[in-house]
Amino acid sequence: MIKVENLVKTFGPKRAVDGISFTVERGEVLGFLGPNGAGKSTTMRMITGFIPPTAGRITVGGYDVVEHPIAAKRLMGYLPENAPAYTDMTVWGFLNFAAEMRGLSGEAKRKAVNRVIEMCFLETVVHQSVDTLSKGYRHRTCFAQSIIHDPPVLILDEPTDGLDPNQKHEVRTLIRRMGETKAIVFSTHILEEVDAACTRAIIIDRGKIVANGTPAQLRSRSEVSGAVALRVLGVPASEVKTKVAELPTVRRTQLLEENGHGVLLRAYPRPDARDGALQESLFELALRANWKVTELRTEEGRLDEVFRSITLPDTAPAGQSTKEDSR
Repeated sequence: MIKVENLVKTFGPKRAVDGISFTVERGEVLGFLGPNGAGKSTTMRMITGFIPPTAGRITVGGYDVVEHPIAAKRLMGYLPENAPAYTDMTVWGFLNFAAEMRGLSGEAKRKAVNRVIEMCFLETVVHQSVDTLSKGYRHRTCFAQSIIHDPPVLILDEPTDGLDPNQKHEVRTLIRRMGETKAIVFSTHILEEVDAACTRAIIIDRGKIVANGTPAQLRSRSEVSGAVALRVLGVPASEVKTKVAELPTVRRTQLLEENGHGVLLRAYPRPDARDGALQESLFELALRANWKVTELRTEEGRLDEVFRSITLPDTAPAGQSTKEDSR
């Protein structure tokens, strides 16, 4: 539904978007991640035809956005950054206006407006003017206009910005549900939203795509992915570290904690160890040594660590060797 090929955007000497390519299929929710100034909003504005690309090609539903802008835009709903709206209109008036601009009239318009009011939980503010709305309700109103014509493609720039935790949950649930039948791209800097709503995520940094994969694939790039945390009571840390480090499945260890709750150690698997082998060997070691184990778990990768390690390459990822490592 969306195809971006070698997309470039320059502003004077600044190359804001630097030759990126990706596709989004129907039934996919693509999270667009990156630090501030990475090129996320610029890319989304080019996809929607809001600004022209310097080079490259974008097609939406098979229509070139530059050569056939009207046909491409008919297929899209767009929630821009900062959720702009006509502040002198009521919510009802603004949504009716948006429906008319999308070619809806009569009963079809009435049904569309009522549908988005219900979907976006706007019943209590429908007769208020936009300028009296809270930031969260204003954002929901602009989100409602983006889906009023039930488009097959949605481009959402920070769709949960300014919402409270309950509202964020509602919007993420809505995006996930709509993503079953639509092609959706939404930008975010909230990493938990990747797991909550996305089937795939792209990380962009300095105008280039630096990672592209499912949330699980991105987490697997984390330093701690596959490592096992072991907490033991009543045993000196030096003994636990020494015995764990001797296991053939262990590449290295890291002491995380030593206090009244025991010794918490993280063991990292060797690259050739099969899945689950490290946890099994630690369990067997604890049985042989008669240790009292209160925690034994295989760790998933952390998206925040992956994000930092990719976008800040000089930042040491969590789990990097320290003076406490026995290997």
